[in-house]
Amino acid sequence: MIGKRLKQAREHLGLTQEELAELVSVSQTAIYKIEDGITQQPRSTKKLATTLKVSPEWLQYGINPPNWFDNTSHAITFEPKKGRCPLISWVQAGSWQPIYEVDSNDADLIPCPVKCSDQTFVLRVQGISMEPVFHEGDLLFVDPEAHCHSGSFIVARLDEPNEATFKQLIIEDGRHYLKPLNPDWPEKIIPMKGTCSIVGKVIFTGRAL
Repeated sequence: MIGKRLKQAREHLGLTQEELAELVSVSQTAIYKIEDGITQQPRSTKKLATTLKVSPEWLQYGINPPNWFDNTSHAITFEPKKGRCPLISWVQAGSWQPIYEVDSNDADLIPCPVKCSDQTFVLRVQGISMEPVFHEGDLLFVDPEAHCHSGSFIVARLDEPNEATFKQLIIEDGRHYLKPLNPDWPEKIIPMKGTCSIVGKVIFTGRAL
């Protein structure tokens, strides 16, 4: 949650809620509401991120944490062939593109930094529909067994033909939609219908070296 990350970043700099509020020209109540989970998408996210010396995408979505961020509470100890996920295909984030599935025994195995099921696999992003949060070349760890909710980042697939895309899941009035994050992307909302199904939830992403 953004509130938890905001508090972590604030405390890392030794700031009180009142001091942070003064620096970004908002009320202390506004900071409290974010940290308490009442406000999920504050208008001041970019200014808060700049003041706290973190990236806006980490503050809002938890993507690409700062160097000081301690993620050990989510880490797992890797054993040979355990905690390693196969890079099985590439997914086109910009539009529907094929997933080329391969035998996991022939795939590159990449350690997953967070807890995941043994069904988790890795995809490499291509395209610009999820910028500025996700970029071409990013590695997506996709867990088919993770619970998806409105706001989750997911990989969705058309069963016939076998095509896939990476988007944010939006659920309203029981209907499911796919949303690109790029504000300049022509398709703002894509209804999920017919044979469109969720492959899995993105549980972690990292920059490719």
